[in-house]
Amino acid sequence: MDQSSELAAQSKIDPAVMKVAWILLVGMLAPLFDTTIMNVAIDTLGNVLHAPVTSIQWVMTSYLLAIGLVIPISGWLVDRYGGKKMWILALSLFLVGSACCGLSWNVGSLIAFRVIQGLGGGLMMPIMQTVIVRAAGGANLGRIMAIVGLPVLIGPILGPVLGGVIIHNLDWRWIFYVNLPVCLIALFLSVKGLPKEDAANRPQKLDLLGLTLLSPSLVLMIYGLTKVSSEQGFFKSPVLVPMAIGLLFMIVFCWYGFKKSDHPLIDLRIFKSKSFSASSCLLFISGLSSYAGMLLLPLYYQQVRGMSVLASGLLLIPQGVGMLLTRSLAGKLTDTIGSRWVVLGGTILTLLGTLPFALGAADTSEILLAISLIVRGGGLGGLMLPIMATAYEGLSKELIPHASSATRILQQIGGAFGASVFAVILQNQIHTQAALNTAYNHTFMWSVVFTVLSLGFIIFLPHKKRA
Repeated sequence: MDQSSELAAQSKIDPAVMKVAWILLVGMLAPLFDTTIMNVAIDTLGNVLHAPVTSIQWVMTSYLLAIGLVIPISGWLVDRYGGKKMWILALSLFLVGSACCGLSWNVGSLIAFRVIQGLGGGLMMPIMQTVIVRAAGGANLGRIMAIVGLPVLIGPILGPVLGGVIIHNLDWRWIFYVNLPVCLIALFLSVKGLPKEDAANRPQKLDLLGLTLLSPSLVLMIYGLTKVSSEQGFFKSPVLVPMAIGLLFMIVFCWYGFKKSDHPLIDLRIFKSKSFSASSCLLFISGLSSYAGMLLLPLYYQQVRGMSVLASGLLLIPQGVGMLLTRSLAGKLTDTIGSRWVVLGGTILTLLGTLPFALGAADTSEILLAISLIVRGGGLGGLMLPIMATAYEGLSKELIPHASSATRILQQIGGAFGASVFAVILQNQIHTQAALNTAYNHTFMWSVVFTVLSLGFIIFLPHKKRA
């Protein structure tokens, strides 16, 4: 076999790995659709359940808090019981939670059932990443992440549209019932198709002290961030107190984690990897920027351009198309030239695609905005996949679950922080600017600023594929 044939064979993804990836991706569609549908359905739920805004916000908050509660334990569960069993458990929790949400009789019951949904949804992403990266054995991570990221791209494209269709044509309960067929199909495929893992010789002792420190830390910080919008700022006691206590818990956890060497909840040795540390910072910032877009773009089309919920969802499809266009190329380039130049290119495209919203007028051409969204989506598609792939580079098999938990925590906190920051910026701009379009211009410009900040971390990413 000549060198080119050998390289081609090495770059081909094992069909068994592809099978595992596609089975897991079917299940991931359910929580991703749920999140995007809920973003456009929250006002409708408040009306039909006759609940005030302060109560209906807990439908979102309870879900986020449940996710923060279970992410830290996901790595231990996979090591202790195996990825297949834990994936089926997570899917089952999400299925039961969705069915119960659809049967809710008031806002209190809906909030309680959203916790069950959140427990399942919080486990699914880190478990999926761990199972796929372990199955791949660290090879072709760029291409693997391009497959893993597919539901993350499809959700924002179809979720708002599906949510708009349900709100306009069906009973509100179908917001949750739509998850049921997806979960049932995913459960059938998982039981039949996922390989059984040997859980023998895996650590069985749970780091209870680490869990007692980390889970409350995440819950408190996420809770504080969710209060930012209603309190109209960060410097209010309902925001600062839980965030300060949560940060204190996190500091103590980090001190404890570096001291503990025997089966820690999250092995902080992963941060000794320069690539992982750089990827972690970029995941936080990119989570902040991507959630800013999820918040601002639908509101921009509805408030500035006067579009309906369904129309604004349709107008955001070009961004998802752009993400799909660069997905495969970003994965291949990451495996061949490394992630540094891919992430740099993605960042530049994201900036170029956001600038028309930061500089445009209220009557800016819809065609120009659609082209900008394709460019912005292409940039986002070139950002997340190589960053995730780089996070796992050089890590041993036993550290992969810890990396999956840590990256998910960073994305979750970054997303909550981003949504809170931009909600406050937008509120302040609306109050101080005479024109609504100007308020959105300034808020989008802040998104540009945060994206520029990420350039400082890109230099630490590998510039060529490691052996």
